[in-house]
Amino acid sequence: MELLLLQQILLAGFVIALVLGAVTCKTSFCTMGAVSDIVNIGDSGRMRAWLCAMATAVIGVALIDWLAGADLSLADDGATGKPPYGTPVFVWPRYILGGLLFGVGMTLASGCGNKTLVRIGGGNLKSVVVFLMMGAGAYLMIYTNFGYHLFLRWMPSVDFAAWGLASQGVDELTGRPLGIAGAWWSRITALIIGAAVLAWVFRSRDFRSSFDNQLGGFAVGAAVVGAWYLTTGPMGRGLLDEIAFLDEIPYDAGAQSFTFVKPSAHLYYYIQEGFASNLLTFALVAAFGVVAGSFLYSAVSGNFRIEWFAGGGDLARHLAGGFLMGVGGVLSLGCTFGQAITGASTLALGSFITFAAIVLGAALTMKVQYYKMVYEDDATFAGALVASLADLRLAPAAWRKLDRV
Repeated sequence: MELLLLQQILLAGFVIALVLGAVTCKTSFCTMGAVSDIVNIGDSGRMRAWLCAMATAVIGVALIDWLAGADLSLADDGATGKPPYGTPVFVWPRYILGGLLFGVGMTLASGCGNKTLVRIGGGNLKSVVVFLMMGAGAYLMIYTNFGYHLFLRWMPSVDFAAWGLASQGVDELTGRPLGIAGAWWSRITALIIGAAVLAWVFRSRDFRSSFDNQLGGFAVGAAVVGAWYLTTGPMGRGLLDEIAFLDEIPYDAGAQSFTFVKPSAHLYYYIQEGFASNLLTFALVAAFGVVAGSFLYSAVSGNFRIEWFAGGGDLARHLAGGFLMGVGGVLSLGCTFGQAITGASTLALGSFITFAAIVLGAALTMKVQYYKMVYEDDATFAGALVASLADLRLAPAAWRKLDRV
């Protein structure tokens, strides 16, 4: 029996995610680890792998939009973008606050959404709890008025459309005022940004000599491009054309690539609605694929290990971290994958702001935890926070009350 177009897209997305899960497990591709390595030991290897993935995705998306018949403008439209990364209505505080919350959460939970799924595949039962808590936070943000009343109702915004701009893309923001906006300028901007980031990444001899970091960076970026092609290329556009004539509209179908907070909420909704076939989303199938890929690699390599919480404090930190990731990831329209790689590949300004906010939130949390550990009862949270801000040159050194460690 011939597979329907939606089924073909979901199956292809699962296969790409399966490979993604295996590769990220094999290479220890970890965005929280990337921040931790820089903050704690000054090693930029995994951060360069993360940026390599971003640059690969930026260049790859420009190429499929130019040469392979993809239509990335679908990601700017609120009706077709899932989410609409390039929307001209720029609610800038959501990216800052959401990114900070996600960065704090992923540090407390020992990893981002993708790493949580990879660890589930490797036997980590703690990550199952984190995923469920992340889903609880994301569910509140997506399916209730929680997010609107707590955050969005008071957040100011800038409507770039009022300035004659079609989107919040960096290409649009730089080209339109100069009268050079257009598809060709978008591609040139993407190629320049991608090439510049890759040049910085490969300046490091350690990165050039690390097969795992290179494999992780290029494979993750390619996976994101592959998913974009599925949903914005001929198959994806064909599905959007078919949707109007279907008896059951597939939920959340549209232009999208990999993001790993949204599927945690989709799982709750899928179960709540009795496993309705039209609610099996691209994001949810991709999450299953990452878990399966990680499990296969862990089993074959002999690294599958059952893990559980060390105690009540460990449990509490992971519960809080998972919930903050769910709330922050939806508020900022994506996570370390969903914004810092997938969103950045569309050149959306909010994606780059979210990336910076996630890194800042994670770095501050790590610093505060370290000061609290070293000084124990002598360090208040406020004192540790000020010292951490001073370490990151975000506050005057004269404000610190704790000696640098």
